[in-house]
Amino acid sequence: MPGLIGKNIGMTSIFLENGENIPCTIIQVGPCYIVQIKTIKNDGYSSIQLGVDEKKIKKTNKSLFNHFKKAGLSPKKKLFEFKMNKVSDLVLGDLIKIDLFKEGELVNIKGISKGKGFQGVIKRHNFSGVGERTHGQHNRLRAPGSIGAGSDPSRVFKGKKMAGKMGKKNVTIKNLKILKIDFDQNLIILKGSVPGNKNSYLMIQKKEWN
Repeated sequence: MPGLIGKNIGMTSIFLENGENIPCTIIQVGPCYIVQIKTIKNDGYSSIQLGVDEKKIKKTNKSLFNHFKKAGLSPKKKLFEFKMNKVSDLVLGDLIKIDLFKEGELVNIKGISKGKGFQGVIKRHNFSGVGERTHGQHNRLRAPGSIGAGSDPSRVFKGKKMAGKMGKKNVTIKNLKILKIDFDQNLIILKGSVPGNKNSYLMIQKKEWN
């Protein structure tokens, strides 16, 4: 299996044996169920679709309900797809548990970063700002400055760094170390931070699959 689905519980810190305090993230992992198995013959590529957390039937449309029914499962709240080469040994509806991982292992975490709304160029692109900070000048301190030439080319070039919406993008954090695993509560403690808000869903991928 290439990985599992997890939920960001929040951050904390733990002490190592040498007394070092390490910031870490607690992730609730699974339990995940195999909702769909895609093959090269039927879909053009091979992968598995995993589902996690129960969803109310009345909040599930008919097409999705039948999708889960085909696998013999109740509706799931979140679905993620993991590409893998060999899917012949897998069975629809199978339960995949946290024992897929082990302590000390390195994993990659994929998620959607926090949305920061509309931001200026200083926060979004690390601009230094324009204008003097003296003689009562306070109107244009955080302005972007010139954004292009005049009558030629009479437009702003595509890709120009300007103010705009920031965050809420797919982000992958690589090589995060698993410090501890609580098999009873399906919890993983990772060294460092992960993308997204609390209770946001994440893809936890084993390093050798990337």
